[in-house]
Amino acid sequence: MCGICGKFMFDREESVSNVLIKDMADALVHRGPDDDGFYVLGQIGLGFRRLSIIDLSGGHQPLSNEDGTIWIVFNGEIYNYLALRRELMAKGHDFKTKSDTEVIVHLYEEYGADCVHHLRGMFAFAIWDAQERSLFLARDRVGIKPLYYYANKRFLAFGSEIKAILADSAIPREVAPELIDRFLTYYYMPGGETLLRNLYKLEPGHTLLAKNGKFEIRRYWDLDFSRSDHRQSGRDMEEQLLCLLDETVQLHMISDVPVGFLLSGGLDSTALLSFAAQKTDKPISTFTIGFSSDGVVDERPYAKLAAERYGSKHFELSISQEDFATFLPGYVWHMEEPVCEPPAIALNYISKLASQHVKVLISGEGGDEAFGGYENYRNIFWFEHIKAAFGPLQRPVGTGMESLGKAANSRVLTKYGCRMSVPFADYYLGRTSSPFEFFPRERSRLYSEEMLRHINVEHSLGATRKYMSRTRDYNVLNKMLYIDTHSWLPDDLLVKADKMTMANSVELRVPLLDHKVLEFAARLPRNMKVRRGITKYLAKKALRGRVPEEILNRPKAGFPVPYRAWLRSGLQGWVNEILMDPRTLCRGYFQQRTVEELIQRNSSGSDYSKEIFSLVVLELWFRTFVDQSPATTLAEVCGPAIVAPAVKASYLSCVQ
Repeated sequence: MCGICGKFMFDREESVSNVLIKDMADALVHRGPDDDGFYVLGQIGLGFRRLSIIDLSGGHQPLSNEDGTIWIVFNGEIYNYLALRRELMAKGHDFKTKSDTEVIVHLYEEYGADCVHHLRGMFAFAIWDAQERSLFLARDRVGIKPLYYYANKRFLAFGSEIKAILADSAIPREVAPELIDRFLTYYYMPGGETLLRNLYKLEPGHTLLAKNGKFEIRRYWDLDFSRSDHRQSGRDMEEQLLCLLDETVQLHMISDVPVGFLLSGGLDSTALLSFAAQKTDKPISTFTIGFSSDGVVDERPYAKLAAERYGSKHFELSISQEDFATFLPGYVWHMEEPVCEPPAIALNYISKLASQHVKVLISGEGGDEAFGGYENYRNIFWFEHIKAAFGPLQRPVGTGMESLGKAANSRVLTKYGCRMSVPFADYYLGRTSSPFEFFPRERSRLYSEEMLRHINVEHSLGATRKYMSRTRDYNVLNKMLYIDTHSWLPDDLLVKADKMTMANSVELRVPLLDHKVLEFAARLPRNMKVRRGITKYLAKKALRGRVPEEILNRPKAGFPVPYRAWLRSGLQGWVNEILMDPRTLCRGYFQQRTVEELIQRNSSGSDYSKEIFSLVVLELWFRTFVDQSPATTLAEVCGPAIVAPAVKASYLSCVQ
């Protein structure tokens, strides 16, 4: 696991600075504290920071082919690299290292841009082809590893993180205000755009080829839900799933350093641990975080149960609201994109604990998107069937549900009542987003008059609507799975997973997002995912007897953090200080009265914590990436106004 960066000047007469590439790489030192490397020659510069996982004595990057005409910087792991290495050697390729990086170099020599089709793993890489004078960028199929780039008429710069790109003073920090509305619509940033103009994410399953001053972006992989296989028996599907899980866990355990597991106390992480325990005689460490708070499920007893069942050395912790607030500026610093993901702060702390014992963590991330694990998948699927039965009565029934919901203070009736007369394609923006959330519903009251002139609602929604347009022939469940796999998964969950673990120099692996697992799940009939109200039907059936019943049958809880209660109690004054600060208000994006009302409603018992957390994160993002230079320390970036007085003492020790 590493950090990569570089710059490509389109004019052959221009040169890249050695100092610049070193500055870019230094911004990624947390991603790779073990080694660095540089290749700078004329119009191209490549930088690298290494976290040593495989081939500890070799594997230095940038790495080239035999004659030095192909150079690569690579972040990730290729799990089938040994098989690929044997194939390439049989074709006459000579290897000078034992690393998976060199496999990609020779694959590129053999297949060019099509090399990505042969890779099984997580990756983001850049290849400089000196003969073609071209730069080739690629990102893995699902978006496990991040890759950003900035492009104008003179050059293209890229990096594993935005802060590496912003180390270049030639790159302006011009905010795209229209995209603030996209963030507040989705609570994260789906799609290829970021809040900074001309600074993009290379989307999952895509490559970029820059040559002769132009660049071409190509999609090389997509999930296909149209080939559901109804001919196989349920038992055959169970056996295939178990074999596939066994294989992917075995591949993801490949490492020359200790491997641990993040345990959520749920089905996915427990199942992965059960397979791993059968495949190694080395001790396995497991880690979890939990809270003894009202209204929040404590994951620790379930995780401990799994650890005891499979004999792992188990570690657990909890954090306080002071810990939460202390790291919030660091959260923004590392996430780089505004994302409403409070559990990410908990993930930072558990990753920090894990870093004292292991260099690699395995997580169950992605199982819900693959096999239909979220309750809203089940609920919306059945809601759409019920809605169809009402036919022309949908509108009056919906109005009645809304009225009854308000009278009975029922969030469920209110939520589904307003959707009764709205087509699915118009209200499903993703599992966390809909046009009925506070921000999109109250645009006219939320934004200033000047801000409203920038907003294009169709552009805001276009990030996921483009995926909806590809799902015409899918059933409702598969529509949701397709959209979320292309948006919510890479741009929220996987951003969190990568950035928070790499903040602590730990590599996170996600076996359930192996593309062969996803392709298998996409081919399953709908009733193998959701049946008779049971989510993850096939997975639960196949894993019965392997996973403890207490875990197999428990409701999904995720990675719960009691941030809602914290925002209403000890952190309320701090929130007011940030959102009502003249520095915040002078940006001119929001109406002060509406923000004040939001804070007041939340403190009075209505739940607007998600909205408030998003506004706080957005303001901290401005202070970190627009007002200041990301090359300075976090303490300098954030300043005393951001840190709550109760946590100032511990703040500096956290962000060093």
